[in-house]
Amino acid sequence: MITHIRGKLVEKNPTYVVVETNGVGYWLNISLNTFSQLPDSESVLLYTHLLVREDSHTLFGFASKIEREIFRLLISVSGVGPSIARTMLSSMTTDEIQRAIVSENVSLIQSVKGIGAKTAQRVLIDLKGKISKIYTIDEVSLKQSNTNKNEALSALEVLGFTKKHSEKVLDKILLEDATLSVAVLIKKALKNL
Repeated sequence: MITHIRGKLVEKNPTYVVVETNGVGYWLNISLNTFSQLPDSESVLLYTHLLVREDSHTLFGFASKIEREIFRLLISVSGVGPSIARTMLSSMTTDEIQRAIVSENVSLIQSVKGIGAKTAQRVLIDLKGKISKIYTIDEVSLKQSNTNKNEALSALEVLGFTKKHSEKVLDKILLEDATLSVAVLIKKALKNL
């Protein structure tokens, strides 16, 4: 119904903004990513999503169309409501969310407050195909980093480290740089284990 709002930024907080358009002030719930991209008090354009429930009409504002699209995809998953989707968009960039889903990084998705193991799995199952269509990740580098990760994981297990803990450490390292060689991955992981 309301696709975007352009107006004067009247009030700015980490969780919401008030934008005045033609004398009407609109309260928009926002993520921290959107908050960090907004000016202090100028004319702004926010892409919106109107959530209609029996007891409320809630307007969400986004700095970019891709953030709004990720929000819509997230709330389409059973068990992920608007507050969890907003928390996810506040704790991770849209790029990180897309990469985590495409690379099936359950631990990263589960690290978001309010998302348990089952919900994280459901997010991956429901959204991997949809995200792959809009997110262009280099499949070669993804496969290469997965191969390197598996080799590094095997080496760390041989050295006596648990698979679960080693995998978490490797995922964090690969999130920063997915092009690392197996040797560098193992060295960095050993520093963090």
